[in-house]
Amino acid sequence: MSNWSERLKQVCILSARLVLAIAFLFSGITKAVDPWGTAFKIQDYLIHFGLNQLVPFWLYPYMAMALAGLEFYVGLCLMWGIRRYFTALVSLAIMLVMTPLTLWLAIANPIADCGCFGDALVLSNWATFGKNVFLLLCVLLLWRGRRLATRFISENTQWLISVYGLLFVLLLMGHCMYHLPIADFRPYRIGNNITEQMEIPEGETAPEFDTRFVMEKDGKQQEFTLDNYPDSTWQFVDSYTVQTSEGYVPPVHDFILERVSDGEDITDQVLTDEGYTFLLVAYDLTKAQQGTVDLVNELYDYCNAYGYTFYGVTASGDEAIEQWRYDTGAAYDFCRMDAIPLKTMVRSNPGIVLLKEGTVINKWGSNDFPTEEYFRKPLEQTTLVDTDGSAPYGTLWKVVVFLLAVPLGLITLLDRVWTGLLLIGKLRKKSKISNLLKKKKMRKKIVAGNWKMNKNLQEGVALATELKEVLAADAPNCGVVIGTPFIHLATVAELLKDSVIAVSAENCANKEKGAYTGEVSAEMVKSTGAEYVILGHSERREYYNETPEILKEKVDLALANGLKVIFCIGESLAQREANEQEAVCKAELAGSVFHLTAEQWKNIVIAYEPIWAIGTGKTATAEQAEEIHAYIRSCVAEVYGAEAADDTTILYGGSCKASNAPELFAKADIDGGLIGGASLKAADFKGIIDAFK
Repeated sequence: MSNWSERLKQVCILSARLVLAIAFLFSGITKAVDPWGTAFKIQDYLIHFGLNQLVPFWLYPYMAMALAGLEFYVGLCLMWGIRRYFTALVSLAIMLVMTPLTLWLAIANPIADCGCFGDALVLSNWATFGKNVFLLLCVLLLWRGRRLATRFISENTQWLISVYGLLFVLLLMGHCMYHLPIADFRPYRIGNNITEQMEIPEGETAPEFDTRFVMEKDGKQQEFTLDNYPDSTWQFVDSYTVQTSEGYVPPVHDFILERVSDGEDITDQVLTDEGYTFLLVAYDLTKAQQGTVDLVNELYDYCNAYGYTFYGVTASGDEAIEQWRYDTGAAYDFCRMDAIPLKTMVRSNPGIVLLKEGTVINKWGSNDFPTEEYFRKPLEQTTLVDTDGSAPYGTLWKVVVFLLAVPLGLITLLDRVWTGLLLIGKLRKKSKISNLLKKKKMRKKIVAGNWKMNKNLQEGVALATELKEVLAADAPNCGVVIGTPFIHLATVAELLKDSVIAVSAENCANKEKGAYTGEVSAEMVKSTGAEYVILGHSERREYYNETPEILKEKVDLALANGLKVIFCIGESLAQREANEQEAVCKAELAGSVFHLTAEQWKNIVIAYEPIWAIGTGKTATAEQAEEIHAYIRSCVAEVYGAEAADDTTILYGGSCKASNAPELFAKADIDGGLIGGASLKAADFKGIIDAFK
């Protein structure tokens, strides 16, 4: 049942991760292919929050690129299971911000579409809120189980996924920023007929819209409609379209062309023109690039030569139009339209849209305007006519498949193959080692608990009983020893005599017997059934002034009475900071145990305990611990030889916990741990023992 629930938990975490990955990748891609669209949506948000005056316009596209890049990167990491803490944290932060924001959008409805998936997938505000609630639940599940998230690529290769993914999305955004988006999800995409996009399905009620014009006179601003549009003494400031009644809103509902020269509505005239119509679209002439003015004027002359219609279309006021004419020498007529459809029509300021009978034939951004070589023959004889409406989607599909999915798939495949080859090599090496181990016994792995002066007799018996039951149900992969106060020894040793747990005393006297009130001899310890004794612990050295000579006597008596010795060594913080740790450890070994014979040495277990890490919560890094353990083993080799050193069990004792035990025990020269506080609870102690699994 436990295995089944664990598998179910892993499946749920994997499902939540993949759902989030797809959502973030899709959101990031749709924003990346249309960074200007995302920038306009950010502008809408800032306007509604009254913050647009604080953020300069030039910053909007960079904010859009940062948002798209972050979402794409998080989705990529989630998909491959890399940077698990970072992605879980960022995903949680994003959803904790977006969920209440979209709830406010659903209630207040200041913006019709939140823009989370750009124009590729438009959701109502309530649908967006529901989607975010679901994603938030997925994030919370992922956050709780992020350590169980399966990695689809090795840790050594994950940087390739990160670097390539970031490079891909940055280049994609840069291309779509400099040129037009490679995928157009808007109603003005190439091949769409604008008139058809404006139609109301049968049975639906048409909503009503009104265009409002913000005009200024004598320093005073006032709003007008088309019905009461003021005279030329008023200066145009801005315009926007508002919905005045509910109903079905067609994809295109605000395409209204009003000729500036006479105020005539020429929308139908343009949309029904059987010839070609070029529209120079510039939602704001004051911010429009003028570097292509010569090409625009050449295009206008070309239209006059072949009988094509040409209009400039803008949301700017009369003064801006006249300034444009003065700066560029423009001789073409201008029409006025609301800025929103102009921004939607073409992501460039200015851009060019080519229409025929209301169908979008082609469009160009300012960096891709047609050059003079096209202006020498009719449009039908050039490549400027493009009615293949599927082309933009095909381009996006090819880019995602061939420039993203295929390279990342190859990286993953090569990583798996390489990892497999390494695994095969390790298995072969392990097989060779196994053959050698048939001749040579591998040193014992031990997790030893040191209860110190804790637990009364009843509490100690209860803890020992719980440990016995837990390890009987789930056998350990290492030797287990518990060091108890003297009062527990006989009872606990009897309780555990048929179990996998060995019992140790925490000390013994340096005298064989006699008038030493309060002392417990090695013979007494052995008589209880204990197998080990802990000697040389830093607390005994510090609080009870145990010298190397005293410890030497204790070691000799313990071995003489058939006890195995867990001998503790280690440096203080001051000694560590003075880089004296090696000298201290070697001196403590030499002073108390290096006098033993090779046969006696087989019953010695060394426990390295950095005194500065005992009970402080601080832990030597795995690298620091491995370095000193390797040194201790080299000291043993100097006295007893390499084979004896390789057989010697060396434990780490210094704030070892279940969280850091796997990393510590994975080191070649660390053979387990001498555990203090974490051995006083069965679950904590079991967690450390399980590190060997």
